[in-house]
Amino acid sequence: MQSIKPIRVFLSVVEHGSFAGAARSLRMTPASITRIVAQLEADLGQQLLLRTTRQVSLTGMGAMVAARYRPALEEFDRITEEIERTTRPDRGRLTINAPMSFGMRLMPGLVASFRLAYPHIAINLQLTDTLVDILEGTCDLAIRISDPPQDKSTIWRRICRMPRTVVAAPSLFERIARPETPEDLLPDHCLSYGAKGMAETWTFASGGLSRSVRAGTEVVSNNGEFLRALALSGNGIVNLPDLLVRDGLKAGALEMVLPDWQIAPLNLMLYYPPYEKLPPLVATFTDFFEAYIRDRGGFDFGAGPVG
Repeated sequence: MQSIKPIRVFLSVVEHGSFAGAARSLRMTPASITRIVAQLEADLGQQLLLRTTRQVSLTGMGAMVAARYRPALEEFDRITEEIERTTRPDRGRLTINAPMSFGMRLMPGLVASFRLAYPHIAINLQLTDTLVDILEGTCDLAIRISDPPQDKSTIWRRICRMPRTVVAAPSLFERIARPETPEDLLPDHCLSYGAKGMAETWTFASGGLSRSVRAGTEVVSNNGEFLRALALSGNGIVNLPDLLVRDGLKAGALEMVLPDWQIAPLNLMLYYPPYEKLPPLVATFTDFFEAYIRDRGGFDFGAGPVG
């Protein structure tokens, strides 16, 4: 049976077009790369590469070997990753999807800390503000800030509550009247968060009273950072998680609108495919994620995680 390593080395030479490039990629010496490829050619009884002083190119047999072995090696690596993900809690690769704003603000520190604790777990982090279909199998878990999902086929875990605040720049109220009640909020001044261009509904509560108002559709975006930037420039009122507006409020660049009325919080949640049991690698990240969020403070854990 042919060993996997010589095939991997040979394909790396093909990919980089040189022994030196393959050596750098595989962290080996050029002499070792040359010796391994020569042995592979001897074992197969075929010349696979044409060597010149300037370049390395494939022979006809080399092209056939590369074409046949490459998909087999990719499948081998895929199966190996899958086995490690389901059996090893500290080794393998995780594919994670997270919302853009949360990802840019919190995930760099979280991933750096996670990699220090688990150096043998590779992270593939995808940032998107579109809610991914977790059932498509494109990621091992997804991080979302939302209401609890209605889809019963998914598994979800609430990590904590994410308070929201309705805010605007002080300069906005130099041009429009400052609202005193939810009914005073005019749709044209309220920017909506959403992915389909629909008006957002804001539900306020105060002293046992509840009021719902519709934000406008003049500006709709599925990115909180964009809406925050518009609010900072005095171009509207927004309803965003405290994570995004806390600094602006502290600096005085933003102010609370209707401070006597509260908006129901969203939830910071982890979504999973319908696993019968969380794979050890996914469970490792879940435990680390929850501990990291708790240690940072500024989040509302209430009665604790559910889901």
